[in-house]
Amino acid sequence: MHIVIAGNIGSGKTTLTNLLVKHYGWTPKFEAVDYNPYLDDYYKDIARWSFNLEVYFLKQRFRDLLDIARSEETIVQDRSIFEGVYVFAATNKAMGNMSDRDFDTYMELFHMMMYVARQPDLMIYLRASVPHLVANIQKRGRDYEQTIKLEYLENLNKCYEDFVFNKYKGRLMVVDVDSIDFLNNRKDFASIVDRIDAQLFGLFPG
Repeated sequence: MHIVIAGNIGSGKTTLTNLLVKHYGWTPKFEAVDYNPYLDDYYKDIARWSFNLEVYFLKQRFRDLLDIARSEETIVQDRSIFEGVYVFAATNKAMGNMSDRDFDTYMELFHMMMYVARQPDLMIYLRASVPHLVANIQKRGRDYEQTIKLEYLENLNKCYEDFVFNKYKGRLMVVDVDSIDFLNNRKDFASIVDRIDAQLFGLFPG
């Protein structure tokens, strides 16, 4: 089984992934953010490095999909290939950071990959406002994230909303995270678990 935790930068994906791993005993699949050789350059000059960064992420996420497909374990994944394409690459294209030529090449590569890929069994979308994202980004203190512009986060949020509610066709669960604290509040985390159980196992109504 394959579960994806989706959401903008700072929405709590890694935190929720770790909590679900501990609760269910699932196997985590984390995005290799700290090892991307283009990331520092990207945040310094987004227009110059967008295509390089997005192709690298696409390659990594496709490799993850192949690994997940071969696994007999239940995998919970921190961000999916679909977000990389329909949110992050689309945002860079919309903001003029990727040329038409580069974006067309990128999308052709993605569509070829999809011939051998399938949708996850459940996508959990952590929906967050920009102020909530900014607070979390500042709190965790990653140097390369401190220069992220508000406009970029706002555009990502718009693309997430369009992707989740207009483009994604798989099983979906939306969690509004602004008003909850699933890390420190047991009831908030338990409510998420109840909804996951209902989606995957039919143990609770709705």
